[in-house]
Amino acid sequence: MGSALASDHVYLPDTVRTAAKILVVGHFAVGKTTYVGTLSEIRPLRTEETMTQAGALVDDLVGSPDKTTTTVAMDFGRLTLSDELVLYLFGAPGQKRFTRLWKDMTYGALGALVLTDTRRLDQSFDVMGLLEEHGVPYAVAVNRFDGAPSFPDEEIREALDLLPETPLVTCDARDVTSSTQALIALVQYLQTRIAQETM
Repeated sequence: MGSALASDHVYLPDTVRTAAKILVVGHFAVGKTTYVGTLSEIRPLRTEETMTQAGALVDDLVGSPDKTTTTVAMDFGRLTLSDELVLYLFGAPGQKRFTRLWKDMTYGALGALVLTDTRRLDQSFDVMGLLEEHGVPYAVAVNRFDGAPSFPDEEIREALDLLPETPLVTCDARDVTSSTQALIALVQYLQTRIAQETM
């Protein structure tokens, strides 16, 4: 599926002076590839491979029984925010066997958006733990899946043991508007942190 924002402008304008690296992370089959593809203004780079029987015992398909491919390296997209600023979106694979790759991807990242699913909130702990271990600030976005239970924000915060300042939003990774709002929540949080650190 191509990006809803994709255009013929593949190359950056000469005026761009600043690039920021944002990670899109989360457990297996939570919608990272979809999210990056929805927001990318260029055709996203995807490293998806067909799932095989070898992964059947380790890849939890709860909520995604029709999933046939999985990311094996990363997803990559781009979003130009102004004449001078561009965001590079890096989507990480969700399985634990790719943890080493995750660690490499955290280098130089300004922050991360953690996608989660209310049917599998417990699977987000390893993801958030890795970000905290590497000092990468993050916001959490609950990706809405058809048929998934809905809980008040307070209950989700408690279940995920989020700090009071950690942003928590809801989005639909297939929808440009709600995906953009989730990204805005992360960027505003990062701006606040930077302002506090420079005071």
